[in-house]
Amino acid sequence: MPAFPLWLFTGPELGQKNDAIEEYRRKARSLGQIDEYTFYANDARVADIISLLQNGSLFAASRFIVLHCAEQIKLKADIDLIAQWAQEEAKQGSGGSSLLILESDETSVDKKLENIVPKQNRVIFWELFESQKSKWLENWFAKAGFSIDKDAVDTILDLVENNTEALRTECSRFLSCFEKNHRITADDVDAVLSRNRQESVFTLFAALCDASQSDERRLEDALTILQYLRSSKESSSVQLLAGLAYCFRKLGLWHRLHAEGGISDFDLKTKGFASKKMQSQYASAARLWDRSAAAACLARIARTDSTIRRNGKAGEEAELELMLYSLACKKGRAFESAENAG
Repeated sequence: MPAFPLWLFTGPELGQKNDAIEEYRRKARSLGQIDEYTFYANDARVADIISLLQNGSLFAASRFIVLHCAEQIKLKADIDLIAQWAQEEAKQGSGGSSLLILESDETSVDKKLENIVPKQNRVIFWELFESQKSKWLENWFAKAGFSIDKDAVDTILDLVENNTEALRTECSRFLSCFEKNHRITADDVDAVLSRNRQESVFTLFAALCDASQSDERRLEDALTILQYLRSSKESSSVQLLAGLAYCFRKLGLWHRLHAEGGISDFDLKTKGFASKKMQSQYASAARLWDRSAAAACLARIARTDSTIRRNGKAGEEAELELMLYSLACKKGRAFESAENAG
């Protein structure tokens, strides 16, 4: 484990951030059995998370926790709890047995929280420059055994959300469409990503947030896409849940921007809502889930992720379907509370 057990990962570049988190997860697993958890600061109590880090379970030597939406951690008592735990854990030699990664899509968090994380443990994952995105795509296709025309690169960047997680997800479709050593052209991109667009976690989110449809129809469409993704094996449950969590975190950002007022098209574009289509999609999503409901949906996704990681393949499909039902029909609430509320 790292010498200091607390990290702060911020910024909008989801793909590289997720890669870094997974690398630390891999290192933690290499040391023995670990308990893995994902929480969201707008749904979890910091005191409960610290208690979990301190106590863990009888069967795992280490705890690995990712706490999303860290920009919402502002209370001095919460920050003091995290700082005290990190200092005590670090004294146990070689970083102790647990690791806490604070994550935010924002580029900064509360200054008091930032200051308890050593400078070398803070990483900002900035959105790539246009030239870097082009180079990233060229390298990705080269590693997969393909070459790609510049026009094809430009077309992909026009069609796909410009973070490397979304680019990786969408570009993986080409692997099953062409033989290795094929040179990807703009016509190929149009055929794979536009005219005959296949399903992905992003089309799954689009189906869930179509406010023109009833809850039942949105659920039906989402379940159909889920079945396609599972049968095609193009997306693991971990990737699917990470993608949905990204979309709902982005919805939370949409709500925060509009709550502040005076938002312009330029502001939206700089925050990752580049196209009119994307702006329309998140406006539709905001009509279905207010800020509180978006947070509840994130929490539901996190619970599903923890359950599947704990239980493995057993019951995975049922857990995913129940989650979609909760998102589409219950605004992320637990079924019991939704039923009690009438």
